[in-house]
Amino acid sequence: MNPLDLKTSLGSGLLSFPVTPFGADGAFNRPVYEDHINWLSQYPAATLFAAGGTGEFFSLKPSEIPQIVTAAKAAAGSIPIVAGCGYGTEIAVEIAQAAEKAGADGILLIPHYLIDAPQDGLYAHVKRVCQSVGIGVMVYNRDNSILHPDTLARLCDDCPNLIGFKDGSGDIGLVRQVTAKMGDRLMYLGGMPTAELFAEAYLGAGFTTYSSAVFNFVPGLAIEFYDALRAGNRDRCTTILNDFFYPFMAIRNRCKGYAVSAIKAGVRLQGFDAGPVRSPLTDLTDDEMQMLDRLIGSHKR
Repeated sequence: MNPLDLKTSLGSGLLSFPVTPFGADGAFNRPVYEDHINWLSQYPAATLFAAGGTGEFFSLKPSEIPQIVTAAKAAAGSIPIVAGCGYGTEIAVEIAQAAEKAGADGILLIPHYLIDAPQDGLYAHVKRVCQSVGIGVMVYNRDNSILHPDTLARLCDDCPNLIGFKDGSGDIGLVRQVTAKMGDRLMYLGGMPTAELFAEAYLGAGFTTYSSAVFNFVPGLAIEFYDALRAGNRDRCTTILNDFFYPFMAIRNRCKGYAVSAIKAGVRLQGFDAGPVRSPLTDLTDDEMQMLDRLIGSHKR
């Protein structure tokens, strides 16, 4: 997909990151993945992100990512597919190029591995990845990869295919400075864990959309919340937050890593054999699974 077309698609609706199912042998389970994406594709998501954070990018072998992208493209119909990409620069370039070859419409550059880096180093890292592919690239501002507005402006000048800025820092002052400085040069994506909890604040800071992890298992509710947010129906947003998202947050906060594990658990509860999360994450306990099952309630498919 042309980077500008992908940019338009990103801003046209809700985004989501399908989980990556694993079989009994621990390998990628393509049939389950395609079945799950077929179901999600019945709902109006604007773009799906294959092998992203909720898809356990951090636990995948680089060689698995093109397989996942190929499966996503086969199952998603006309919905654009963006691939996760990360680690150090050389590995990130290899992943980006392999994902492009596999048919990805874009790349989400997830924070690099482990260490903090100066702004000049982050600039060089992002620029190398952008220049290694012809498809659109989004950067993910989070943890040890926080791009300052001036650095981002340099990258926008030097990398025409840099089309998106996703934020998971929660620093509303910084992201508002970014949106004020870059204007419509980029598409702005909310990327906090359980992004619906922060969606109203990010909308006020100039962000167009966000990625919904819970779309994986309650896609209808995720779309309803997004539509209410965009329509300015604050009462409906508040009701959904109180009835679902705050109770879900309580489950998610019971253990580190549950921002991913609870999503995969929800997919299993909807009848997809997604398998366990890979270490170093752990799965929900039986009691926590029952709590989540009750919360899904009437949203069962």
